[in-house]
Parts: sequence; structure tokens; C-alpha cells
Amino acid sequence: MLKDFAKLHTFLTVIKEKSFSKASAKLGISQPAVTQQIKFIEEYLDTKIVERKKNGIKLTKEGEDLYRIAIRLDKAIGSSEKELLKIINKEFTFVLGASFAIGNYVIPPFIGKIKDKIDNEVYLRVALSDEVIEQLEDKKIDIGLIESPVFRDGIIYREWIEDELVIFSNQALPKQLRREDMYKFDWICRDENSHTRKLTSEVFEEIGVECASFNVIGVVGSPTAIKETILHADANAPRPVVSVMSRNVIQEEIASGKLFEARVKGYRISRKFYIAYSKDRKHDAFIDNVVNFLLTIRSA
Repeated sequence: MLKDFAKLHTFLTVIKEKSFSKASAKLGISQPAVTQQIKFIEEYLDTKIVERKKNGIKLTKEGEDLYRIAIRLDKAIGSSEKELLKIINKEFTFVLGASFAIGNYVIPPFIGKIKDKIDNEVYLRVALSDEVIEQLEDKKIDIGLIESPVFRDGIIYREWIEDELVIFSNQALPKQLRREDMYKFDWICRDENSHTRKLTSEVFEEIGVECASFNVIGVVGSPTAIKETILHADANAPRPVVSVMSRNVIQEEIASGKLFEARVKGYRISRKFYIAYSKDRKHDAFIDNVVNFLLTIRSA
């Protein structure tokens, strides 16, 4: 019966109008139809819910209980209808999920333009790449922007911006670092779940650099925290404090001379950022508009 709220709506109207005939006029149906619907409810519940009196109607004890339940259902349905109208009128929030470097440094300047593109509010959630994909699978976000190719079935991945990882410090570094130079620094590292750390470790292993021999003075969980740690390190220390970071995160500080970058001699540590969205929404106009806009950033 709960799936057929029309009968409960008739019941509520009868109570509000205090009359079967007035409820009939209010609902635009015949009085026998009103009576039949109330009878259906009573048979379903196997109890009397309404008693007709000369001066109107009176609810039984069970009728009063049903009335309280029906009122709650009516309010819930009314609230849901408002949410549906928001969707119909395109008044919903478009949710982007992004990994740390992208969410904190790459995409924020474009949120306003995305909002204008789809004429809707845009909300940004920042997390690790695998967490972003999990949120996408759980339909908690509309599009994911990730720096790690966390491939899952049911998800479409589009190559996006090319990113470069560089070694950086608040002290001047040689532009090209040799393998032996890597052991002359104090290191700030990302946590083990970070794609930046995994990719860097793979490259260092490939060129014969043993990360286990580094003098690691700290492990930090986000690009912003690492950047701030390096910025506030002792710039006169005999051993520079360094870390590995996306150039997108530190490009302003490099341009202003607050930070200095270096590359491993003969190597370029690069990766692709990806746009990810559900295959179920590959024909969604809002997804298409945002994806096509994001791809213009790649070529800008």
C-alpha cells in the first residue's frame, strides 16, 4: 500500500476536509470512489480507521496512528518532489572529484568556467586517486580527475594534461642531478599510498638510486604540506631539504625564486592526468560539456 500513496492521499484529504463528500470534490473523484479507497485501506490493515458521525468523521485509535504515518510520508514525498524539480530545472550540484595536485592547484581556477559551461553549481572533492575512483563507482561524484591510472571496469578514462615531477628545494640546486647527488640531501617524502611516491621510486630504482639509503627527515601526506615544509626549511643548512613534486604545484614559487627545481640527469619523470567518468553516463550532456571543456585546458 505504501507504494500506492494515492489512497493515503485520499485518506489525508478526508481527514483535512472532515467529510467524504468534500474530499470527493477536492480530489475530483466520485464519493463512492473515496469510500472505496478508505475501505481498501481498512481491509489492508484489517482494522477500522474512520467512523462517520453526524457532524463529520472521527478517527479510531488505529486511524490516528495511520494519520501520523501518512503525514510523515506526505512530507517526505513533498521534499522528494522538490529535489526532482531541481533536476528537471537543472538546479543540482555537479560534483568533481580530484586527486590532491589537481584538486588543489590545477582545477580551482577553472571551477567558475565549468559552472558557466553547464549553468549549475560545481562542488569539488579532493582525495587520493583510488578514493576518487571509489566515489565515482559509488555515484557520489560526476567526474573524477586523477593523477594515477586506477583502472576499473565500467569507467571511461580520457588522457588529459601531461604532468612532470621534479626535485625541488628552497636552496639552489644543480639543474641536472647525478645519481650520487641524490644522497647529499635531506628528504621529505610523500606517504606510501601516494602515486607520486610510487612513480618516483620506480624511476629511482630504474637508474640505480636506492631510496632506502636516503636521509628521510619526514613523511607528509599532501602536496601542500610538503611544499610548505620545504619553503620553511633552513635555507642555509649544509644539506638542502628536498622532495619530489608536480610542477603544477610549485610553478608560482619557482617563477618567483622562492623554490628551485632540478631533474635527474638523462631522465624526465612524467605522467598523464586522467579524466574519468562512468560508462553509464557517456551520453550525458552535462558530462560531455565538462569533459570537452577540460580537454581544451589540455591544449591551452
